[in-house]
Amino acid sequence: MDGNLQSKLSFGARLGLAWKCFWRILGQPDFADKIDRVTAALTPVTRAPAPAPAPAVPPERLNAPGLLVLSLFQREGRLIDFLQENVASFSDAEVGAAARVVHAGCKKALADHFTLEPVFKESEGATVTLPSGYDAQRVRVTGNVAGQPPFRGTLKHHGWLAGSVRLPAVMESLDPRVLAPAEVEL
Repeated sequence: MDGNLQSKLSFGARLGLAWKCFWRILGQPDFADKIDRVTAALTPVTRAPAPAPAPAVPPERLNAPGLLVLSLFQREGRLIDFLQENVASFSDAEVGAAARVVHAGCKKALADHFTLEPVFKESEGATVTLPSGYDAQRVRVTGNVAGQPPFRGTLKHHGWLAGSVRLPAVMESLDPRVLAPAEVEL
């Protein structure tokens, strides 16, 4: 409404109208809806712009740390080459010789970037007791599981925990999907 136009209703008349509308709005939901639509049409709606959606992270960026570990095992132990090879046609001696090289390289990569600790200090084959409230993420119970803990059983594998992780940062400029670059000799 133009600020220069004066209402035809006096202040007292407007106050009386507001009082009547107030009580009708409280008592008549349909009237309240009509008033709401009218005032919404008269009042410009200023909505905050919707926030920009977060840029989608491509799967290779999301999985970059895992791809980095795989590339470390390839670089140090040629693990991917070994696993992609069809070893059925090789003799056991040839597979064993290749496995020693892969094992040594991957063991080095593991030692360079991770400190590993066993979940259980006991030797495999030892009898262990799992108390009530044991950590089911650290211990998988197998065999004839019945009743409630404490459980007594034979340690089949001592498990592994990562004590520390020392991975290099994945640079944004590198494509983490490249696990090993192709080599071209000139």
